[in-house]
Amino acid sequence: MRRMMLFMMIGVVAPVIVAAGTVQPLNVKPGLWETTMTTQITGLPPIPPDVLNKMTPERRAKVEAAMKANASQEPQTHTRKRCVTQEDLNKGPFADKMKSCTQTVLNSTGKTMEIHEVCTTGDTKTDVTFQVEALNPESVKGAGRVVVTRGGRTMNAETTLAAKWIGAACTDKE
Repeated sequence: MRRMMLFMMIGVVAPVIVAAGTVQPLNVKPGLWETTMTTQITGLPPIPPDVLNKMTPERRAKVEAAMKANASQEPQTHTRKRCVTQEDLNKGPFADKMKSCTQTVLNSTGKTMEIHEVCTTGDTKTDVTFQVEALNPESVKGAGRVVVTRGGRTMNAETTLAAKWIGAACTDKE
């Protein structure tokens, strides 16, 4: 579940769909970037009650105990490298495209970008709001909130992002 949340947060700044107007790309350099994201999850994963009801009492107790333990863990930090192209900067940098999501740029300047994203997979809805700021052409920071709902349960995640430009050249491995 944490891995899914991480990928959702990475998908926050994905290529964007803009209903009206133009997106002004962040004023940062294309090339190899290192991105560090820290995520704190609260609430229980949204497993529908009918799924829990199908479990044996012992299994359900173990699953619920594991969910509670995960929800009370310390923030998780993940770092990865990614090649950001000029095309990425024109659409929304630092993310992978999520097919089940619709992104809308709420505000966009060369220095900041605010994005709202809604993802729907079956009866699971993920609502994301994320702000990213170009501190300079080689440094970016951001923060966001994710709300995942399903089966009457809600899980929240608060995340921060820090990214730094490593160099102009990208290898095939990024």
